[in-house]
Order: sequence, then C-alpha cells, then structure tokens
Amino acid sequence: MTAPVFVVDKVPGGGEYVLDGAEGRHAVSVKRLHADEEVTLTDGAGNWADAVVVAAEGKDRLVVRITASATEDEPAVRITVVQALPKGDRGEVAVETMTETGVDAIVPWQAGRCITQWKGERGLKSLAKWRSTAREAGKQSRRVRFVDVREAMTTKQVAALLAGADLAMVLHEDRAVGSAALSTADLPARGEIVLVVGPEGGVSPEELATFAAAGAKPYRLGRSVLRTSTAGTVGAAVLMARTGRWS
Repeated sequence: MTAPVFVVDKVPGGGEYVLDGAEGRHAVSVKRLHADEEVTLTDGAGNWADAVVVAAEGKDRLVVRITASATEDEPAVRITVVQALPKGDRGEVAVETMTETGVDAIVPWQAGRCITQWKGERGLKSLAKWRSTAREAGKQSRRVRFVDVREAMTTKQVAALLAGADLAMVLHEDRAVGSAALSTADLPARGEIVLVVGPEGGVSPEELATFAAAGAKPYRLGRSVLRTSTAGTVGAAVLMARTGRWS
C-alpha cells in the first residue's frame, strides 16, 4: 500500500520534522501511525517529501525523518473541467471522483438550466465544501498537486475561459448538433484542454452557440447519457488515457 499523504505549509528538505495540528491529529489518533511506517508530506502545489515515522507523541504530534524530497513537474497537458452545478450532494461526488481521476482544475458553472443556485452565503459555503472535498480527495488519492477549484463562473466567463484554451470541448449527447466522439478527438501535445459538462437539463442552444463562438466544439462519450455528476469524470478519464497522463 502506498504511503498516506499529509498536507504541510512548507515541505521540509531534510532532517526531522514534526507534523502537528489537524494533520498530526489525523496521523496519530485516526491513522494510528507508529515508528518505521512511511508517510508523504506535500504542500499540494507539487512539492513533496517521503519520510519515515520516528515517533508518535500524545494525540497530535508525529515526528518523522525526511528520506527524499522533490517537485512534481506540471503536466504537459492540463485538463480543466467546467462543471455545471448538480443537485444536492452530487457536486461533491463529481469533485471527489474528478480529483481522483486526475483533473487539474474544476470550475463551477451556473448554467441556465441548473436547478441549484449559488447565491450569497449559500454560494460561499458550497464553494468551500467543493474545495474541502477536493483537498481530502487529493490526499486520499495520493496526489501531491491538488485540484484548483476556482470561483463559480457565468456562461460569459466560461466562454472567455474556452477562448483561451488550446482545445475547448463541450460534452453533448445529441448527434444532431454535430458532436464527434471524444475518444477520437484530435488532442494537443501540450497546453490546456477545457471540457464543459452541462446540467441535468443539458446545455441550452444559446449556451452552445456562445461556446461555439468562443471556439468550443461538441463531443459525445457514447450511446448512453450520463448524469452531470459522472460525465466529467468519465470524460476526464478518456482525456487522461489519450494524452498519456495515465501512461
């Protein structure tokens, strides 16, 4: 089994290090780590260090010895998923599974057909929940470069994001709009791919036209129609495999 990941403000380069606070409590009281077990420390920005536990002290202090440290390179092809707001807790499910799959950024999108509305205090709490979910999923999946969950965007803002991408894509199941198979799309060797996932009611014709004007083309995953909370994960998996990110 791979070593558990713990988040630190700054990754140490060597020597001994004390992991305390919430992460230390999780390591000592929840994971119950003890001497000679291995852990990985990361700042979530690509910097990481492997370490061996020296001792567990009290309920929230883990003393470790650094054995190696490095920085993970940025991927040649970055994958950003624009996720329309799902109902209930399906948003956290989408964030969790996309994080585990390996996407680099997630953008909440207030699409026209979204039932859920992120407004005022509710919007702030929902965004915080998405970010917390991404952080925990990043640790669980042993990532050292965590997902960037950005501020919620309007359709106009998403169009601007698409216009700046090296490849802009919109998942759309209707062949009538000219959607091609995602599995056969011509992908860039470097740069950023932005993939838009619509709400349960689908991307509206007006939104599709706006995105098309920004350079985005429609793509489909297959014969079956997926829920918005799973479509992004499946689409990202196809892109991960085809860009060599899973090699």
